[in-house]
Amino acid sequence: MRLNGQLYADDFFGKSFARFVILVSMEDSGQADAFAGAITVSQLNRQAKTLLESGLARLWVEGEISNLARPASGHLYFSLKDKSAQVRAAFFRQRQRGPTIGLKDGDQVLVYGRVSIYEARGDYQLIVEQVEPAGEGALKRQFEVLKKMLAAEGLFDEDRKQDLPGMPDRIGVITSPTGAAIRDIISVLGRRFPSIPVVIYPAAVQGDAAPPELIAALEMAVRRDECDVLIIGRGGGSLEDLWAFNDEKLARAIAESPIPIVSAVGHEIDFTIADFVADVRAPTPSGAAELVVPDRDDWLRSISSLAARIARLGQRAIEDRGQTLDWLARRLAQSSPSATLHRSMTRLSNLRQRLSAGGRSALADNTHRLELAMRGLHAVSPLATLDRGYAIVEDAQSGKVLMSASDTTAGDDIRARLAQGELIATVKTTKKADD
Repeated sequence: MRLNGQLYADDFFGKSFARFVILVSMEDSGQADAFAGAITVSQLNRQAKTLLESGLARLWVEGEISNLARPASGHLYFSLKDKSAQVRAAFFRQRQRGPTIGLKDGDQVLVYGRVSIYEARGDYQLIVEQVEPAGEGALKRQFEVLKKMLAAEGLFDEDRKQDLPGMPDRIGVITSPTGAAIRDIISVLGRRFPSIPVVIYPAAVQGDAAPPELIAALEMAVRRDECDVLIIGRGGGSLEDLWAFNDEKLARAIAESPIPIVSAVGHEIDFTIADFVADVRAPTPSGAAELVVPDRDDWLRSISSLAARIARLGQRAIEDRGQTLDWLARRLAQSSPSATLHRSMTRLSNLRQRLSAGGRSALADNTHRLELAMRGLHAVSPLATLDRGYAIVEDAQSGKVLMSASDTTAGDDIRARLAQGELIATVKTTKKADD
């Protein structure tokens, strides 16, 4: 007998599993050892496992769960099927993340994992690493892809986000005019600060029509430029219900808005692309209303406290200025024209008195000195000599004092000054000293 064996992989890399065929033919039974290259079943399964695991990368597979088993080990075993085929799957405990108790037969799921073979039985199977509900799982993957792309472009960066106004003049809300979100927002705004007007820009918030309507409402709000801050959002719902706020075009419109935007989509645990790209993310629509306006009572208390502080500072400033005014008034009184004139007149009077006293003293002193000088002068004065009988003879014409007889001739007129009066005479003859 002769054994011929061959292994075939039918279009292995193009299909989700391989088809292996062993062709066995029996000829002469006496030649059983003629083909020495035969392999064992274990070797066959091992080679097939290696071929599968190296040839197929990890992938997502969608299908319906059936034959679900939960042994005491904590591992999950089930079949994943569609309308025309099924494949075994193993979800080991160490790979499980989050609750899996909700999985049941009939669930439509997305399974992420790798293809392998259980060598002991030769069973082709999926080794599961992650399980998600089919519809929601696909949306989550789209969400993560878009989130990663926009983050790489910088649309989520904090340095590009705008600050909200402390006290807006007008608030815009982009949402459904009939939804619960707008009622919650108006209720909170009316309670916290009812004097601030609200403008509603209506738009669908669910379904295929929602993204273009939300974008059109946002563009209208920007074009009209009548609000200081915008709230965009809706109430809670499933991932599919909130999907309009994961639209790429809407995200870019929010990022380009010159008006600060608060995103308020769903509940606190819900996150959308709009939340990441908006200037501020609110956990709920009510939370968004609390973010955009201060509480009126807190604001009034703050204003009252500020007014009291301003009054105290004003009173202190008045007191300080009053002291300064008093000091300046005293300085002004000292340096006023009337005070200066009064001081000048007083000084002038004092100077006059000093001058008068000084003049009299100087005059008396000078008079005394003059008298002394006169007495001294009189002692040596020729007039005093005249008192002793002498006379001063002068030329009558020139007034020249005659010192010698030779200074005149006979016939000249002379004048003799006596102690009492003068004599006018004519020279009859002269007599020289040596004569």
